[in-house]
Amino acid sequence: MVDFATILAGFGDAFTIWNLSFVLFGVVVGQFVGAVPGIGPVMAMAIAIPFTFGLDPLPAIAFLVGVNKGGLVGGAVPAVLMNTPGTPDAAATALDGYPLAKAGKPLKATKMALFSSVTGDTFSDIVLITVSAPLAILALRMGPVEVFALMILAFAILAGLIGNSLTKGIIAAAFGLLCAMVGSDPEFNAPRLLFGYWELYDGLPLASVAIGMLAISEIIRRLSQIRGEMKPAIIVKDTGNPDDRRVTFAEYWACRFTMLRGAVIGTILGALPGIGSTAAAFMSYATAKSASKEPETFGKGNLHGIAAAESANSAVVGANLIPLLTLGIPGSVGAALIISAFMIHGIQPGPLLFQDQGRLIYGLFGAMLMANFINLWVGQMGLQLWVKVVSAPESIIFASALLLCIVGVSMATGGLFGVSVMLIFAAIGYLMTSFGYSVVIFIIAFFLGSRFEISLSQSLALMNGDWTQIVNYPIALALIALAVVSVIWFLSRPQATYEATSVED
Repeated sequence: MVDFATILAGFGDAFTIWNLSFVLFGVVVGQFVGAVPGIGPVMAMAIAIPFTFGLDPLPAIAFLVGVNKGGLVGGAVPAVLMNTPGTPDAAATALDGYPLAKAGKPLKATKMALFSSVTGDTFSDIVLITVSAPLAILALRMGPVEVFALMILAFAILAGLIGNSLTKGIIAAAFGLLCAMVGSDPEFNAPRLLFGYWELYDGLPLASVAIGMLAISEIIRRLSQIRGEMKPAIIVKDTGNPDDRRVTFAEYWACRFTMLRGAVIGTILGALPGIGSTAAAFMSYATAKSASKEPETFGKGNLHGIAAAESANSAVVGANLIPLLTLGIPGSVGAALIISAFMIHGIQPGPLLFQDQGRLIYGLFGAMLMANFINLWVGQMGLQLWVKVVSAPESIIFASALLLCIVGVSMATGGLFGVSVMLIFAAIGYLMTSFGYSVVIFIIAFFLGSRFEISLSQSLALMNGDWTQIVNYPIALALIALAVVSVIWFLSRPQATYEATSVED
């Protein structure tokens, strides 16, 4: 268990002007990219990772957390004003936010989204701080066989929950594991799959793969859809009534149970790898509608609908770090990118983090709490500014992002070889998305590949190559049984997808 002095030292490290400035910058960047449809916090995090190499681990990771948190708040702005969610997480927000904006109350809708988002986010952060250390102690009792079985279960759940095809999800995960094998063998240090390029001896560059698959492929897709057209400026109606430009405390307090329910749903789903904030938002929205005494008002500008969606999707952010910090398994792409930032700074995520890097982890917790208050303050100050941001031409936004990607990867990898790898994976990501293969599963499998391989080799050594001896490991046997049951259930259910990207008007 982490001693109290380490906890205080970690929080003391977080609450400094230096770290505060990076959290503030991250939140501002996150809200900006969230407000621009199509970019989103994940793409911004992927672009920003190479620029954090020269920083200490705490400000670097706190900056990325700030981008992620700010992006969820910013994503609600175009969802409310344009019925075009800036992030998939905000798709449920548009159901009631856009009708409220059309009624001349855009600031009321965006402020309700802001307050609900910060409330849900703070709730999940408190749960993360409370339960992560005890869970890490339990995780330390798991040996290589149990870890291998747990990763099998995680891949089964990810493949079934992300996208609309379990088969394609498994193929994407297998391809991610294959790409993770490029470089030296972690057991014997023998070179593999280099094809004469000795720059790959240390494996495919994390920054190149992440930015290529997540950012460049999306930029290419969005640029191909512009076809010379510019988005029109947004006309915000004003009824002249001051109450239509603010959320009163009575209105906020009336939604308290809705926000609490959404925060609980988002926290529970966020702690399960692969479900994601989009599913949490829609589940919370549906629950709030069914619990309402006036369900017919949902979809017509009900503040409870906005509160339900935003509290749930923001609660996922903190909860996603629970499996990451306790087991080393990312629950989302954002968490996977944070894993890459940990690894870039020489830190191995997993249960030993609290033992080896307890001060850093509690410094991160302090930065997360600080980011919530900054999110509230920046959101209050910047909502009207972000309204202007969403009217910027996409051609300018994405061309600038493309330039930043190239510069960032060349700096991170020390030359143009990393840029070439990035462009190759951008093409692969574009093709995978076009044919319905999940890029999310690929990225998570790629990040977990080396640990998966090490766990597999250690398990084989412990069982002398005889898999029937797994009966001597009841926890591992139960986890594999759960994986098999999950696969059977996903194959038998009606096909559905949580990758919502837009909402019909």
